[in-house]
Amino acid sequence: MTSLAATLRSIDGRGYGDYRQIRGRHQLPGCELSVDHIQADPYAPASLIRLLLANQLPAELMDTPAKRVAAGDFIARRVAGELGQDFSIGPLGQEILPRTAVLIDDPLELRLSLNLPAAGRRIKGRAAQHLLCERLPQIAALLHNLDLKALRQHVELYLDQLHLQSQLSERNLVAFIGNGSILPRRAGDSDEPLTRGVEVFQGPDSLRHSFDLPSGRQVAGMGIPAGISLIVGGGYHGKSTLLRAVARGVYPHIAGDGREWVLTRADAVSIRAEDGRSISGVNISPFLADLPGGVDTTSFSTTNASGSTSQAANLVEALEVGTSLLLIDEDTSATNFMIRDQRMRALIPAGKEPITPFIDRVVALRDELGISTLLVAGGSGDYLDVADHVIAMDSYVPRDATDEAGDVLARFPGAPPVAPPADFTRRQRVPLPASLHPADKHKPARARGAGAIQYGRNDIDLRVLSQLVDPGQTQAIALALEYLAGEADGRSLRELLAQLYQKLDVEGLDGLSPHPGHPGHYSLPRPQEVLAALNRWRGLEIN
Repeated sequence: MTSLAATLRSIDGRGYGDYRQIRGRHQLPGCELSVDHIQADPYAPASLIRLLLANQLPAELMDTPAKRVAAGDFIARRVAGELGQDFSIGPLGQEILPRTAVLIDDPLELRLSLNLPAAGRRIKGRAAQHLLCERLPQIAALLHNLDLKALRQHVELYLDQLHLQSQLSERNLVAFIGNGSILPRRAGDSDEPLTRGVEVFQGPDSLRHSFDLPSGRQVAGMGIPAGISLIVGGGYHGKSTLLRAVARGVYPHIAGDGREWVLTRADAVSIRAEDGRSISGVNISPFLADLPGGVDTTSFSTTNASGSTSQAANLVEALEVGTSLLLIDEDTSATNFMIRDQRMRALIPAGKEPITPFIDRVVALRDELGISTLLVAGGSGDYLDVADHVIAMDSYVPRDATDEAGDVLARFPGAPPVAPPADFTRRQRVPLPASLHPADKHKPARARGAGAIQYGRNDIDLRVLSQLVDPGQTQAIALALEYLAGEADGRSLRELLAQLYQKLDVEGLDGLSPHPGHPGHYSLPRPQEVLAALNRWRGLEIN
């Protein structure tokens, strides 16, 4: 510590570049400091440091990968609460995710970032001495005094959540919402639970399921069966709130979030219209064919998709990467992609309409591919003809309205959708390697906040990906795109993606980092969002 402190005092008031003198390892009370990256100037991305200390965690709380994820998440949150504004351990949302913030090993590593103090472009050496030589040992001491009971509860919760999620397919369910859950969020720009005037979730008895979990606890609530399920109800009664909670249920949530027991099949994908997105070589022919001008929809490409073509492409791309559940809200869908009522079918014959609406394909997706659909439908009753289950929301309270829907159909019979057979074969799209190396790309891809990645001179817009929940995931996707571009050699996108996740299974997120030491603050994205990002790269070309 004396050497580091002396160095910091000696460079006080000098040019910012002299901070480079402290790179390397330094012994501090109770831990070792590794200064891995020094920012170029006070306005550059933050410096990266690691604290290494003896791992004193109970062995039974870190002897599996899942336990290490939960333990790392607990430690990151405990440390984040004490860091103040000087240090960061990376973004921490409501989800429990594999992150690079904490490495559960021996020694245990805390990966922090900080902006080294400066006055203009001059070093504030004594302020840096306080941060590095005094504050860091205090932070390290937190790990020697962890609340092991709280840590154990955090790990047990995560293991219980993963167990319940793994049981959904065996129960023929696509999602589960535990009784007592709080689904509404505090505000449109907040992911924290609403705390005032909230209706606590209570599922109907007819859809009740209970689970005995590894910790010994039992949870009960509403199970949403596989098949075609509708969420109906009046405006502002909680339809979209329920769907959003189910969409986020692909990730476990921390205690107190209100959605701890909202679990969904991990491969569920939200599908919506996305006017203006680019599409590269996607087979949208099950939904659009015989377009004017003879456009080939078996390998459809455009740089400016319409609502219907974008939603069709989003759905087919979800099938390509792999999904067993589609989540759709009519409010964010293209109407002509979703339905075409009897009057319009009579007015415009099928031979004159290139769009086969989703309602004509949803049964085939269920029966031929085993893909379920959960759909919010508030404005059209046409989907009652194909629904297996109907959940009605009334002031955020669900009821099983399947029998009522049957009575409505008896009173107002509709014509079951009829459409010619469609080829839903999961085609293997092969990217042209050169298209992943644009001439104007001179720097690695990098995240621009949570909703965009700069790739060359252009941004990949990810704002519509509602299941991309953490800025660290976007950072990881940027690195994943670099990896996929480097490995592209004539293999399909699915094959490249499989190789990426094999690498992550072996090396963890650290394996994506281009440099040793502190890798940066990343969180694990799903394959669905990685491929979604690549699909939105406007330069992508398919062989």
